[in-house]
Amino acid sequence: MKSFTRGILPVILAAMVQMNANAQMLSLEECRRMAVENNRELEQARTAIEMSEYDRKIARAAYTPDISVKGTYMYNNQGIALIGDEQSERLRNMGTAVQGQVQGFTQSLMGAIQSNPQALAEYMKSPMWQTVLGSLSQADMSEALNAIGQEVDDALHPDIEHVVAGGVFLMQPVFAGGKIVASNRIARLAEELSCSKYDQKYQEVLTTVEQTYWQVVSLAGKKRLAESYSDLLHKMERDVALSVEEGVSTKSDLLQVRVKANEADMLKTKAENGLALSKMLLCKQIGLDLDSSIMLADEESGEIEAAPKDSGKSMEDIFRDRPEIRSLGTAVQIYDSKVKVARADMMPTVALTAGYLVTNPNLKNGFQKDWGGFLSAGVAVSVPIFHGFEAANKTRKAKAEAALYRSQLQDAKEMVTLQVSQLRKQEAEAAEKLGMARANLDCAEENLRTATVGFAEGVIDANTALAAQTAWLQAHSEYIDSGIELRMLGTSLNMAEGNDLPESR
Repeated sequence: MKSFTRGILPVILAAMVQMNANAQMLSLEECRRMAVENNRELEQARTAIEMSEYDRKIARAAYTPDISVKGTYMYNNQGIALIGDEQSERLRNMGTAVQGQVQGFTQSLMGAIQSNPQALAEYMKSPMWQTVLGSLSQADMSEALNAIGQEVDDALHPDIEHVVAGGVFLMQPVFAGGKIVASNRIARLAEELSCSKYDQKYQEVLTTVEQTYWQVVSLAGKKRLAESYSDLLHKMERDVALSVEEGVSTKSDLLQVRVKANEADMLKTKAENGLALSKMLLCKQIGLDLDSSIMLADEESGEIEAAPKDSGKSMEDIFRDRPEIRSLGTAVQIYDSKVKVARADMMPTVALTAGYLVTNPNLKNGFQKDWGGFLSAGVAVSVPIFHGFEAANKTRKAKAEAALYRSQLQDAKEMVTLQVSQLRKQEAEAAEKLGMARANLDCAEENLRTATVGFAEGVIDANTALAAQTAWLQAHSEYIDSGIELRMLGTSLNMAEGNDLPESR
């Protein structure tokens, strides 16, 4: 079994070296760049910014005149009458009525002449009167007058069975109670809000991938530590086995060492599995296949120390750079503008109107079957009077929402101040903790060296050597944890101070 292990171990080590050689080498900056390029939520945030830009352009269109072309066709199964049926009947029979009156007048005149001898004598002496009265008695004007009445009646009954109309219309708002100006300001602020949300998501992506990066580095260090610890215990196991054969050590000592060696193997397995899973998570975050073989630039480095960074930023600068604070500040301005929009509903609106309308039948020429058009221009004014206090309640609601976001903004500023102060103190404590871990590690390494030498010379028993190895393992583990904790706190503080904002979107 031992010979098999000695034969297969070099093969495994060679395979691992080859895998590391074929792995893709990635630095922290490359991981950050790839995470930004491949994050779907960031892509969605960029799309939201693009949509808000279109909303701003849509709002700006309210300043320009509204020009439209409209057309319509209408079928009517009945016409319209400008006079009643009785007047229409009289108009159509106008000639007959006039003819009857003329005939009656002529007969009355002839009767009056015949009843007066003197007038009859004068009539008989006058050929002109005889001709005039003869013509009146024989004239028939009923047909001509009836035809004229028919034409007039037809004109008073226009044909609107098929009506076609169309025109070009223009409306230019002059005053809308400040609603147009406020709406444009809201659209511009909404675009700024989308940018702030993108910045926030950008920072979250960078922070997440950086923490995962250092987690991989931490697990890689613990994996190397577990391998060294396992090798150390297996070497000790072989030495104790030889001592047992020589009668220097007992079987109990050998069993204790074997238990510790098995625990070290299990610790190494856990470290390997944890490292593999952490790399899969990092691959997901940077857009690589989960089974991609990657190697981090800091993975093989034994030095993970980092000095705490003092950016020297004031809280006002932090408030300006924090996307969450900017978002809340923008929300306050949006709701202040919404108050103006709601108040505008209680104010009059004024607009200039103009248009050119064409119709068939022609409205300008007695509904004749031809095209006719006319130009119109004017001013439209709308003054709201009462609508159940809707506008007033909308204004009060917008004021309440603005006050709510002001309160949230103040709370957010206090929380950010507390967060930054806490992270700065934690970073300073982590730096001190790392220094103590470094000193403890030096002591543990010296203790392990003396214990190893003493055990080899037989002046120290197995339990003391195992205790030294355990202390060495713990000191190394605490040193790695302290270094990674300092890195993690630096990343969190970087985000808390509003750093790493995108240069462009």
